Amino acid sequence: MKKISFYTLGCKVNQVETEQMIEEFLGRGYQLAEFGDPVDVCVINTCTVTHISDRKSRAAIRRAIRTNPAALVVATGCLAQIDAQGINDMEGVGLVIGNQAKEQTAEIVETYLSGQVPGQSVWLQPPDLEPGLRRFLYTIPHKRTRAFVKIQDGCQSFCSYCVVPHARGPVRSKKPDDVVAELAQLQALGYKEVVLTGIHTGQYGRELQGWDVTLLLDYILGRVAGDYRIRLSSLEPLEVNARLLAMMAAQPRICRHLHIPLQSGSNRVLNLMGRRYTRDYYRQLVLEAAALIPSAAFTADVMVGFPQETDDDFHDTFNLIEELPMYDLHVFKYSQRAGTSAADMAGQVEATAKQQRSQALLDLAGRKKKEFIVAQVGQTVPVLTQKILPDGICMGLSDNYLEVRFPGRNDTVGHIMTVTIDEACSDFAVGHITV
Repeated sequence: MKKISFYTLGCKVNQVETEQMIEEFLGRGYQLAEFGDPVDVCVINTCTVTHISDRKSRAAIRRAIRTNPAALVVATGCLAQIDAQGINDMEGVGLVIGNQAKEQTAEIVETYLSGQVPGQSVWLQPPDLEPGLRRFLYTIPHKRTRAFVKIQDGCQSFCSYCVVPHARGPVRSKKPDDVVAELAQLQALGYKEVVLTGIHTGQYGRELQGWDVTLLLDYILGRVAGDYRIRLSSLEPLEVNARLLAMMAAQPRICRHLHIPLQSGSNRVLNLMGRRYTRDYYRQLVLEAAALIPSAAFTADVMVGFPQETDDDFHDTFNLIEELPMYDLHVFKYSQRAGTSAADMAGQVEATAKQQRSQALLDLAGRKKKEFIVAQVGQTVPVLTQKILPDGICMGLSDNYLEVRFPGRNDTVGHIMTVTIDEACSDFAVGHITV
């Protein structure tokens, strides 16, 4: 029996695609091993969103080659798509498979190992212009207590700093009935939380006449019964509409959590980024959503050090976040990406300023998180138990994205428990199961 291992970098979509590759290989008789263990095949699912992602991806590839010199080392994902030749030139890499060929990874590997196509080491396809994504039905439960359904791929926004549209191609959406079938299968496998994810999730249905994320949610809830909940991944500010907020407020099976990228609180910088909203629009959106959905968690991506960002621009960002009921931030330092318009902009910000601004936002995020947790004391929330800590305490995730710890039993893992919050710590809450 051949052994295979995986190493995944980057976003939730990459994680979903790795899980699908694992299922495909297991179905072909492979045995899954830990990354770094002796294997016959090692797959690295790469990321290229920043130069740090590039570096980590290449480091993972080199580690795979070093620890398994006799294995077939396969590089796939966004860096493999963007820099296929550069990855292929790394000594020890056997196959480079771009994003558009990723679904065929198992087939390509088997073909390669059989010697049917000697000499072909790079498998790239142009961006897939055919609408739709194929249905994927899991048959084997994975280690996660939460499951992910990829409802779309691709992005056509072309923000000035972002290389992802080049790596992922245009928007393609999965057919609603295929999404329903996947979610129903996951529910039957026992998953209590399913995350709907994509490269640009809010663009779901762009090429499917009459469909969007809100309609898809309504379609799912009307067709998949059971004790489960749905979490939405990142949605752009202009894609969070009144219909969606009303549904989230009325439907307990939709998690009270919105990740809405901000990127900057400066209108001038937002314009340079090619973002299509203003700081006031974002502010009003979050405040209206918070009023409509009590105790909802709001998280955001924020970029510091974008070209020409001044101290005043940064203060606009800091002050906006400080004013809003945010729960957490993902803070990124701007990274020049070849092929993007921002890479050639004048006024590149020094690394020292980026670091200072990043740290200031991280400190603010820590304070905002503690404020949110304190406000939850006395509240009763549904918590998906994810694991048992060494001291026997259960750790789980509430519907509003709060890490909660509480006394419980091993058989609660993977189940949703009703927990009352008793105490706020710096980055998690402590509670007890409510009978």
